[in-house]
Amino acid sequence: MTGGDRQVFNNRTINKNAAPLNGDRARIQGEDTRKVKAPDFAYERPESLDQVFDLLERHGDEARILAGGQSLLATLNMRLSSPGLLVDIGRVPGLAGVARAGQTIRIGAMTRHCDLAAAPPVQAHLPLLARAVPHIAHPAIRNRGTIGGSVALADPAAELPACCLAMGATMVLASRGGERRVAAADFFQGLFRTVLEPHELLAAIEVPVPPAGSVAGFDELARRHGDYAIVGLAAQGVPAGAGWQGLALAFFGADDRPVLATAAAAVLAEGGGIAAAQAALDRDLDPPGDLNGDPATKRHLARVLLGRVVGAMAEGR
Repeated sequence: MTGGDRQVFNNRTINKNAAPLNGDRARIQGEDTRKVKAPDFAYERPESLDQVFDLLERHGDEARILAGGQSLLATLNMRLSSPGLLVDIGRVPGLAGVARAGQTIRIGAMTRHCDLAAAPPVQAHLPLLARAVPHIAHPAIRNRGTIGGSVALADPAAELPACCLAMGATMVLASRGGERRVAAADFFQGLFRTVLEPHELLAAIEVPVPPAGSVAGFDELARRHGDYAIVGLAAQGVPAGAGWQGLALAFFGADDRPVLATAAAAVLAEGGGIAAAQAALDRDLDPPGDLNGDPATKRHLARVLLGRVVGAMAEGR
């Protein structure tokens, strides 16, 4: 459309006017709110980070970043969120792709799930991600969803935030003032909450290359494949005799954020065995009850997953 053109989309009128930034602005106005799903919102599609920062600074908490849109659009349609402005970063260069630089693998936030799993650096060095991606929803979702969107949303039942925690990843947050880096352990602050400020954008995720001999394990329990996990586990470590070195056990779906089971990992590191580690999980996890089960049920499922995942890692599977 050119400036001033109008189209009807899902019972809304879309009026695309010239934008102060780049001529790519649309205002979506409800003609009849009884006929629509999502609330009214404005839409911008910037083509540079400077334009993104302009919008975030101007609109503050009213602006929401649109990456793959696989979660955001659903919450809009259910009216669980009502931002005043969607900032579509799909045309901003430099935010997608996977590359290795020394002992770090940098993953652009706009890297789609399907591309993430197929990326040579991931296949060669980050087996945990390669194992986790097939568990994310369904192919249609993986073809559009992005790692940055999943991580920034901070859904406690999502796979990739837990993987970032287990891998010791660092989040690269960009703003007008430059970049700041936040460890995954400090990034997630609670249910759908992170340390991201309204003027910031998650630009990339940096993952250290695992040490030689490292193995990864991943599994989740869900009612159906593609559903959100009831409980899941992402794990990474180096076998060392009867024990482990650098073992990280990141559970998801077991709290209001992904959680490292440090007590269970310490037991396994000292060669204490899976049964002892399963008992130690009571010190690590305090899962809330929900429609999928009460806290006792979730602890039981977490113990089952610990046995499966660590057992498979020990056997090299």
